[in-house]
Amino acid sequence: MNEIQLKYGCNPNQKPSRIYMEDGSSLPVKVLNGRPGYINFLDAFNGWQLVKELKEATGLPAATSFKHVSPAGAAVGLPLDDTLAKIYWVDDLGELSPLACAYARARGADRMSSFGDFISLSDPCDEDTAKLIKREVSDGVIAPGYSEEALAILKTKKNGNYNVIEIDPSYVPAEIERKQVFGITFEQGRNELRTDGELLSNIVTVNKEIPEEALRDLKIALITLKYTQSNSVCYVKGGQAIGIGAGQQSRIHCTRLAGSKADNWFLRQSPQVLNLPFKEDIGRADRDNTIDVYIGEEYEDVLRDGEWQKRFTQRPAVFTREEKRAWLDKNQDVALGSDAFFPFPDNIERAKKSGVKYIAQPGGSVRDQLVIDCCDQYGMAMVFTGIRLFHH
Repeated sequence: MNEIQLKYGCNPNQKPSRIYMEDGSSLPVKVLNGRPGYINFLDAFNGWQLVKELKEATGLPAATSFKHVSPAGAAVGLPLDDTLAKIYWVDDLGELSPLACAYARARGADRMSSFGDFISLSDPCDEDTAKLIKREVSDGVIAPGYSEEALAILKTKKNGNYNVIEIDPSYVPAEIERKQVFGITFEQGRNELRTDGELLSNIVTVNKEIPEEALRDLKIALITLKYTQSNSVCYVKGGQAIGIGAGQQSRIHCTRLAGSKADNWFLRQSPQVLNLPFKEDIGRADRDNTIDVYIGEEYEDVLRDGEWQKRFTQRPAVFTREEKRAWLDKNQDVALGSDAFFPFPDNIERAKKSGVKYIAQPGGSVRDQLVIDCCDQYGMAMVFTGIRLFHH
């Protein structure tokens, strides 16, 4: 099969729509279930590249949760501690496979954004991962294979209409890629940049100590940024993205957006959130929405009379700004990547508030020294990669 007809393009009025191989060769994918759409395939192909590179860079199974052609989360398959298992709503599933842990982490980074995601897996989908996917609101999954048990589980999702795509892991695309905009063809060489130790060797700060775990996290940040709509900034800790700011016109807005998501991820681990007295019949998505409001500035929307009774068995105490700041100050050793240089030190100041200690960015700004000086002030270690990672 060298083409797949799609229902429509990005929007229902954009017809006809298809994916196909211009050279007449066979597509490297098979649709095993469902009917994926235009945006589904965009997410699937970008996500597959991301997890394939994460696996190559770290040697660990990887997963990503994509929404609208940018990752909401990305992670490698490290074990979950009890707190992470609880905030990701998987503490009832027992010990999970490494691939399932990777997806739990990718989905858990920003559960609000991951609602209705498209999933990419670096390894064949196993039964644990399929069971986890089945209980989440998701549009589809792409992987290099599926166990019989996993495929049977996934085929029952969404009344049998869940999108399941299998990709040939040996597929290598052409070195030149093309796309059309306004009837005009754009052509460029594929971004084949390898994220390795050499890319992270130019440490420009006084602090030049970057432990192996931090180097791994910086690689995860840079690979994630490679497939994130620019401008973009990514915070990573413990083998997973914890905050991604995508598609912002200003660098500082990327840093703030990603930082606020990283803060929310850490606040969800606080005793105030872990001990919220939810009613038993409240579903995971509603709990996610409630937690997001509770830890934000509009907390009264879920705590005022007539509202808290819908969600809680008793009215929780307000999570004060001072309490939140005290908890956030415990978050340390976070890694941060940026797809282009930081033009001002205000980005470093904002990153510091979210526990960032290790940074990777291209460098090349006329104000590089101001940014380096700011890092030195806080004892951060910063790498200049010399490589920009724009993706559009």
